[in-house]
Amino acid sequence: MTTSDARTAHTPLRDDPADGVDFGLEHVHEVLAELAAEVAADRPRDAELITCRLGLDGENPETLMLLGARFGVSRDRARQLYTRAVGTMLRQTLATGQTDLSVFAYRYPVGRSDEALVRILLAETYATDGDIAAQDWSYLKLRLAGHDLQDAKRLAGFVFQRIAGWQQKGRWHLMPVPSHEQSDRAADVEAGSAADDVWTPWLRRVEWPDGGSPAELPALPAGRLDYDDDSRGRMYAEKLGREVTFDTALQARLLRLLDTSPQVESFRELPTTVTYDLDGSERVHYPTAAATFTDGRTVLIDVLPLAHTALHPQHTRAAAARAHAHSLGWGWLTWTGSRQGIPELLSRKVDAHHESTLISRLSRGPLTWPALDTFRTETDLTLLDLAALVHRHDWKWHRGPFRLTR
Repeated sequence: MTTSDARTAHTPLRDDPADGVDFGLEHVHEVLAELAAEVAADRPRDAELITCRLGLDGENPETLMLLGARFGVSRDRARQLYTRAVGTMLRQTLATGQTDLSVFAYRYPVGRSDEALVRILLAETYATDGDIAAQDWSYLKLRLAGHDLQDAKRLAGFVFQRIAGWQQKGRWHLMPVPSHEQSDRAADVEAGSAADDVWTPWLRRVEWPDGGSPAELPALPAGRLDYDDDSRGRMYAEKLGREVTFDTALQARLLRLLDTSPQVESFRELPTTVTYDLDGSERVHYPTAAATFTDGRTVLIDVLPLAHTALHPQHTRAAAARAHAHSLGWGWLTWTGSRQGIPELLSRKVDAHHESTLISRLSRGPLTWPALDTFRTETDLTLLDLAALVHRHDWKWHRGPFRLTR
């Protein structure tokens, strides 16, 4: 276990989701991707179920309804198939003992109090925007850490209950405003800004089109297949006079900000469909929201954790969504829920020696996880440093398994 992993293993709930990302959590992700790859050799469907449900390839985790549609089965059958695939993978992994699982044992140790473990798992869910598959992720982490079957199920159930609790109707407004949003607003007031609103700093990060009148917001959300999936949260929007749905705590925060902001005239959740190509495969994405501000401008907004903006699938998707937004005369914004956005990543100061070393290494070919793991343990390179360099040099950061290329 490295020093950086040790510093972040017992993570409390954080105000800023960017504070919860670290290489230790990426190590957890990489080991699970390795296990899924081993499954794929004999049971490719099982591997695809696990990968898509958990988002091991850098995509967002899929709801069970989407997973069922992918395999042509019902939602309940998709759950059964996924559960069976995970059970087989765990039995094989724990029986052979060939995979190094020490990162799990350190981050989620047997003997740690229930409260501490649940807080760690919730903090990681918030930092990675993974609420949809939080129970499944929690169960796997605990089992691979050495917790017995019943203990892992019980604690993963506690995580699910906590998330389901605030997703209930009307509970969204009880979520506290993060202190960095309060401080941003206070800074605007102190500077004499005419707009005393949390959206002021975010509007500075919007990528605007060259010109043209913005298209009107659609009357209704796009027809996403799992819009009414019961795993999605719901809340009442005063501006719209109806309920809106969301997948994660970060998405709920965004929708709340849009609904309560005096700068926002109106908004829509899932306002449009973006079709794009990812390495030869056609994909479909539904950006989180679009908002028309009181100055007449409209912005298409997608929620994504800060470090995830550098992942190849997400970076490709964002480029397509940006082009789509601009074709409608709308601005484009990746909303991270953090004090930082992509502009701050691009300007982030990274040790020049670390940067030049990685540039030199990539000139000789792709960088795999073992090589990166060795490099980051020998330096003070952070995960956000890596994300900054990926954005700055337009590298490709693949997940499941990790592979960094020029």
